[in-house]
Amino acid sequence: MESLRLFSFPTSRIFPYSSLSPFPSQPSPTSFQPPPSHIPRLSTRLHVSTSPSSTTTTTSPNPTSTSETFDWFSHWYPLAPICDLDKRAPKAKTVLGLDVVIWWDRVEGAWKVFEDKCPHRLAPLSEGRVDPQGRLQCVYHGWCFDGAGTCKYIPQAPSLGPPVHKNEKACVAVYPCVEQNKILWFWPNTDSRYKDIWNEKTPPYIPELDDPSFTSTMGTRDLLYGYEVLTENLMDPAHVPYAHHGLMNVRKRVVPGRIETDREGGAPLEITIEKLDINGFHAKQEAGWSKFVPPCLFYGSASKSFSVTSPNSKEEALTKTTDKEQRFVLIFLCVPVSPGKSRLIYSFPRNFAVWLDKIIPRWYFHIGQNLILDSDLYLLHVEERKLASAAFSNWHKACYVPTKSDAMVIAFRSWLRKYSNNQVNWGSMNPAPQLLPPTPPKEQLLDRYWSHVVQCTSCSGALNTLKAIEVSLQIVSVAIIGFFAVAKQNIASNIAKTTVISVAVLCFAASRWLSHFIQKTFYFHDYNHAFK
Repeated sequence: MESLRLFSFPTSRIFPYSSLSPFPSQPSPTSFQPPPSHIPRLSTRLHVSTSPSSTTTTTSPNPTSTSETFDWFSHWYPLAPICDLDKRAPKAKTVLGLDVVIWWDRVEGAWKVFEDKCPHRLAPLSEGRVDPQGRLQCVYHGWCFDGAGTCKYIPQAPSLGPPVHKNEKACVAVYPCVEQNKILWFWPNTDSRYKDIWNEKTPPYIPELDDPSFTSTMGTRDLLYGYEVLTENLMDPAHVPYAHHGLMNVRKRVVPGRIETDREGGAPLEITIEKLDINGFHAKQEAGWSKFVPPCLFYGSASKSFSVTSPNSKEEALTKTTDKEQRFVLIFLCVPVSPGKSRLIYSFPRNFAVWLDKIIPRWYFHIGQNLILDSDLYLLHVEERKLASAAFSNWHKACYVPTKSDAMVIAFRSWLRKYSNNQVNWGSMNPAPQLLPPTPPKEQLLDRYWSHVVQCTSCSGALNTLKAIEVSLQIVSVAIIGFFAVAKQNIASNIAKTTVISVAVLCFAASRWLSHFIQKTFYFHDYNHAFK
């Protein structure tokens, strides 16, 4: 799953084995921290207002705590790529069990992230609208809020009565948020002491996403399995030739001394873990390296001359990537949504064949990437439930992982055990470790529409266009048949009659093919491993 690059470009030249390929033998990268906050960053926009009645949902006493227990509520989390946000309408998201709404405050010219509930009767603000004055309006009773979460208008309040809209209870809780690397991030705490958290801690900075010499097409997908399973699966290159058979450009390797081989071409992988601590770990592989920066970022590169650093400025970071070497980077942002649910935001920046992304629409790349995600989704969903039945704390006993190919998976589970008691801290949700949602029918499990299309501006636009074309073909087919029925007496030539009927049949057949294409591309496409 980690190499969702299908239809992007030929991968065998860069990664000789797997889709996410082993990223081995590489100079050890240093900390993934961003530039200091006092250095200007052209790609970063900060929005950190908080409301007077802000309420906290975390237990973090200090955002820069050095405790050896990982504080899940003291880190920035990605919400969505900026390209998939619509300034005209609010958008709902869930992260760490927190329901938030994203909306564009045109008064301040900035994105805002609020708690997704109106203080009046707790209706979801994400179902609301932005009113003509640029305020977020709850469509249940019309209450309006400005960018600071302050209630500005209550239609039901008498104009000459007490100013009830100024009461602290009428305010909405506001989360600090920042726009960086073309992604909107938020800090999962509405307490006023975190209003200026950007000055103390910033999201991990990824220079390739801002480098104009790189292409950086993004995608996102909601998945019906948990954050832990998503993250470890991305760290597992050995599953690629099997779980994604027929989808990935995998080069088979010759293993000296091996007698038995299989059609998929699985082979031993040399992966070495270096420096595992509360800040994550990095791994050396056969042709590059990879790095895990908790809670969300997993980054891999096959570059021989570049390593992630802590640049003093954005310009310094970009200078490091201006050489002639062809470079390709894997960027995965693994987001914990709720128990048994996760979200993946991904991008594969490269500094070659950039022209492809300029002529091929983003939704076309997503066709192959969604198919790759679908191909092991059911496996991971069931795997998670079997692990839950054995208790998450027993992962090291329940799973038999004797080879080096599982080194990163073992490292991630070791990190999770050492610093987070084997699981995500869901704060006030505090779910039982074994409490997972029931398994839905496979059509719902592999659903693409709600898990991806509605969140992707490119795919939703393509879907609307293709549906319009489908209807147009049907109309043309019926119109041609009607014309033929009326004018057949005036059409003397058999060739003309055959041509008219053929065009009608072709239009109808094209509409049927397009309907099938739309269904399997944007709604549901099963993946049967037995016939691959």
